[in-house]
This record gives sequence, structure tokens and C-alpha cells, in this order.
Amino acid sequence: QVQLVESGGGLVQAGGSLRLSCAASGRTISTWTMGWFRQAPRKEREFVAATRWNGGTIYYADSVKGRLTISRDNAKNTVYLQMNSLKPEDTAVYYCAAKVRGYGDILNPGSYNYWGQGTQVTVSS
Repeated sequence: QVQLVESGGGLVQAGGSLRLSCAASGRTISTWTMGWFRQAPRKEREFVAATRWNGGTIYYADSVKGRLTISRDNAKNTVYLQMNSLKPEDTAVYYCAAKVRGYGDILNPGSYNYWGQGTQVTVSS
């Protein structure tokens, strides 16, 4: 059974930084695409960033380019999201997700097979 556990969320002032971690257990993530999504109150879950199996191909939502950085350590079965220059509009629950198959839209939450429970990020102005 695959489990994804996020950590690192919290409250930070605008302009501050946080680093989210997503630790996987039950299966190796080394061949999977891993992504981060977020969901703010009364909004749909939206794509933030994703990295293919070896970290060589990375995708970002336009709203986070230049501020958020996704990375992975397959040896540790862990994915990270470094969040810099945070803005109040980044406030949301952040979810880690795993996409097992090689096909499917990376930006679409429906393409992902496993999800973590989420970690809250709150950015105050």
C-alpha cells in the first residue's frame, strides 16, 4: 500500500520561505512522475509543479514560476517543494501526488493515482 506523507507547512509572512517534503512508503517512486497541487478554500484543486521520474523534466504553473522549486531524491523516496517569496495568494492546502503511468495529463489531478493528506500553508500579509 502506497502512502504519501507531506510535512513542512505552516504560517509565514509574505516574502518568507517554506520547504515542503513528501515522503513515500510502500513502493519506490523512482519511475513515477511526482506532483504538487494546492487547494484554497472554495476553489478547485490546482496544479503547482511536477517532476518526471529522474527530475530531468519539470513543470510549473505560471503563478509559481521563479518562486517555487520542485525536486526529488529517489534514494530517499522523497519529493520536495521549496517555496520562496511567498504571497498571500499562495495560502492553501498543499498536496503531494504520484502518477504511476507514463500517459495522462500531468496538469490534471485526475491523472494521479496516489495522494497525501495535505499540509496547510498560510501566508500572512
